[in-house]
Amino acid sequence: MTAIDAIGAPSARRNLPAATAAKVAASEEEIASFVSAHGAGATLLCSGQDAVMVDLVLGVAPKLEVTFIDTGYHFPETIETMLSIVERYRPKLRVVNPWRHLTGVGKPGFCCSDHKVEQLDLALEGRTAWMSGIRRADGEARADASLRETDRRGLAKLNPIVDWDDDDVVAFEVSQDIIINPLRAKGYPSIGCKPCTSPSTSGRDGRWAGSGKSECGIHL
Repeated sequence: MTAIDAIGAPSARRNLPAATAAKVAASEEEIASFVSAHGAGATLLCSGQDAVMVDLVLGVAPKLEVTFIDTGYHFPETIETMLSIVERYRPKLRVVNPWRHLTGVGKPGFCCSDHKVEQLDLALEGRTAWMSGIRRADGEARADASLRETDRRGLAKLNPIVDWDDDDVVAFEVSQDIIINPLRAKGYPSIGCKPCTSPSTSGRDGRWAGSGKSECGIHL
């Protein structure tokens, strides 16, 4: 396993409410411990919704790989957000490209079940661990999410901001000038692929609206 250089907590975050600052510090400590244990065997999954996790993780481990799954169905704004993230943070970015040759492309449900999940499987080949930005505040389906998990592949998974509430996220975004997908300001609090994402008043209610579905499958 290759080590990751320059692991350590960044300089103190400024202009954060005390309660949020404490959560940020705790998250950074967990990230440092996780990356120290797994080194280059770890990767950060970025959805292009914002740069909260990129800012947080690369502030601790700037050489850690960031993975973006390009399903081929993203909003243009999501791709623009990822380009802005690349320009600002210059991450070691891996883009997993769409598998357009597979039977079923374009059919309802294909993007999640047979496309996005298999793309993540590909991204995690040879890995020992990964990080995501899921939070308990995302909704009922994630209310019992843990800080540390073992995924269905047997890989270690860290959810560093699992206990952040919406106010914590907003405070962090504002104080740290975080890049945010412009769709957030247009009524999309949770942003996935274009065919299955609608405007919503809260949380992930706009994802797969009316289908009874609450997850694409990558966090199961």
